[in-house]
Amino acid sequence: MAANRPRVGSFSRNLSSSPAAVSQIPGLKHGPNGTMFLSSGIPDLDKILGGGFALGSLVMVMEDSEAPHHMLLLRNFMSQGLVHRQPLIYASPAKDPRGFLGTLSNPMSSKDDKSRVHDTEQEKGLRIAWQYKKYFGEHNSESQRDGKSECCSDFDLRKPLERHVFSGQHIDCVSLRNSADLATFHERCSSFLCQIPRNNGNITSGRIAIQSLCSPQCEYSNEEWEMLSFLRSLKSVLRLSNAVAIITYPPTLISTTFSEKAAAFG
Repeated sequence: MAANRPRVGSFSRNLSSSPAAVSQIPGLKHGPNGTMFLSSGIPDLDKILGGGFALGSLVMVMEDSEAPHHMLLLRNFMSQGLVHRQPLIYASPAKDPRGFLGTLSNPMSSKDDKSRVHDTEQEKGLRIAWQYKKYFGEHNSESQRDGKSECCSDFDLRKPLERHVFSGQHIDCVSLRNSADLATFHERCSSFLCQIPRNNGNITSGRIAIQSLCSPQCEYSNEEWEMLSFLRSLKSVLRLSNAVAIITYPPTLISTTFSEKAAAFG
């Protein structure tokens, strides 16, 4: 007589990557249904997004010359990655894109500053539903008990990122100025992403930051189908990697059709 074996449901829980294991990976946060997040570098934005940017995401951001919030997002996204020692590719139409690294912000020097800011916000009478307040409180207490580095830092916009943060890191800066097409850059991104594939044994994550993809300084800026093909290929490779890409673009320099299709990639 065959031994009785316990019945296993069709939707059994996958325990291969537990929250405890993910919490040991610098800069990664565990979300629902096994989702893992990279921080945007802006605490409030991470809360709105439910934890940050999901691994494998391609984020398209429209630039606004009158309110350059896209630059703050780009800088904090890059700074957060460097603080967690995550590989980074930064591309822009500037002649010397490496100079942009000097504009990145440094994390606040003391955790007391952060706690003081949170205390001030609580004293302003912000009313949060009890369930959500309890949820955030439990997760904050867990991170404090673990004593591990936080996924999202508070950055001091007045202080540049310290030089020692750059030492020994994989930082690839690419100039897109005068580029006839995006084929070479696409190969560079693919090679970068192949080094951080998505599998259970990989504990590395990376970031790609591209500023002003459609800038007129780039020869390919008139080839909208060239850029759409690049976005489509990049997104397909990102889905198989432990990385997130943020791309900013000026909507006033491109057609409405391209802007709508580019937004669909995000």
